[in-house]
Amino acid sequence: MKIKSIALTLFAAIAISFSANAQKTIVDVAVGSADHTTLVAAVKAADLVATLQSAGPFTVFAPVNAAFAKLPKGTVETLLKAENKATLAKILTYHVVAGNLNAATVVKAITDAKGSLSIKTVSGGTLVASIKNGKVILTDENGGVATVIATDLGASNGVIHVIDSVVLPK
Repeated sequence: MKIKSIALTLFAAIAISFSANAQKTIVDVAVGSADHTTLVAAVKAADLVATLQSAGPFTVFAPVNAAFAKLPKGTVETLLKAENKATLAKILTYHVVAGNLNAATVVKAITDAKGSLSIKTVSGGTLVASIKNGKVILTDENGGVATVIATDLGASNGVIHVIDSVVLPK
């Protein structure tokens, strides 16, 4: 009986933990990631925190810190300046799609579209999603490419897919 009680207590604790994580917004999930500190700083500088904490749902293609480090030297520092807030907001919202697009939905849509799918972003731009070597690839309007390296990080207001490069609008 004691083992059953311990097992039930452990199960309840795990369920509560998962429930608590499901209540986190996209911003909360990003803040909790050591690999997304640059993205979080950019979201704050662009004044997009409230937007990305709203009901959504949103699908965010979230570049890791190393993705920002690939940009030309000084780019991130320049974009974080107050006078570049509009440009930064356009770049960040280019990484956001309205709706909750989990990985299976994205892969099916790419397959149904015969291998290449245009995705309209919140900024008004377009990303092209395709599959290469079994991975989802995003091509931006300038021909830049990012690979999805982690998928389906759930949040209460959408989903995050982690990418290895920053995609840039025209």
